[in-house]
Amino acid sequence: MSGEYQRDSRYIGTRITADGRDGYPVEPGRYRLVAARACPWANRAIIVRELLGLQDVLSLGLCGPTHDERSWTFDLDPGGRDPVLGIERLQEAYFKRFPGYERGITVPAIVDVPTGEVVTNDFAQITLDLSTQWRAYHREGAPDLYPEALRAEIDEVNAVVYQDVNNGVYRCGFAKDQKSYEDAYHRLFARLDWLSERLSRQRYLVGPSITEADIRLFTTLARFDAVYHGHFKCNRSKLSEMPVLWAYARDLFQTPGFGDTIDFAQIKEHYYVVHRDINPSGIVPVGPDPSGWNDPHGREAFG
Repeated sequence: MSGEYQRDSRYIGTRITADGRDGYPVEPGRYRLVAARACPWANRAIIVRELLGLQDVLSLGLCGPTHDERSWTFDLDPGGRDPVLGIERLQEAYFKRFPGYERGITVPAIVDVPTGEVVTNDFAQITLDLSTQWRAYHREGAPDLYPEALRAEIDEVNAVVYQDVNNGVYRCGFAKDQKSYEDAYHRLFARLDWLSERLSRQRYLVGPSITEADIRLFTTLARFDAVYHGHFKCNRSKLSEMPVLWAYARDLFQTPGFGDTIDFAQIKEHYYVVHRDINPSGIVPVGPDPSGWNDPHGREAFG
């Protein structure tokens, strides 16, 4: 039996669309994005919401950095209860629509406020739909994060980054045998080298401006030195020791909508406290020093 980590990728595929084809039309104020600053998959949705200026039409509920086997919880809110949904556990919104839901209670999730039911937790589709289906409510001058002319290339880059990097760090961290770990480790760093080479010639991953591809890579890079390098044994080199990727990550971090969504304390608490099978003591490391994220990056030279 292989010791390779297998992510459960069965998500709720319902979509919120401009035409309401799945029964959930885009409507300002109707839905609540539930996320957690600790989670890289949820962090993407927080960033996209900020970049597109959707704060006034799609509210945001934030879970605390830790959770138990049952569910993410609203530890950060007074009384441990989400002030809009009135629930203590995200699980309640899942069960409201799917009683006895047996798959993972994951963030990000979008909840229909009037019914209290989860609509979707399909993290990859959520951000694409915020870009394409919510256009009528984007702020003036909002970036096109998924331009039609570049979608094929964005999708191609996203696919390999997901397999080797976004999920690759988990395949390292949760491997059950040496071979599975080493295979994932070598794939991860081969892909990071490939990304470094690509980004040595251009400021962003696809095209002349920030796209969905950059957002998906950024949330993994932001957690690399704080968590993945040590906790998940991704230790050939730190992000801060990979000059191109480190400059690229700082460029994004210093862009409004990126760094202001990152909370390193919550990130470390999540991984080191929740993953007791990897870190039985639950001790959260003090380092690394995050101040370097604000150092000049020099990426403006690429335009």
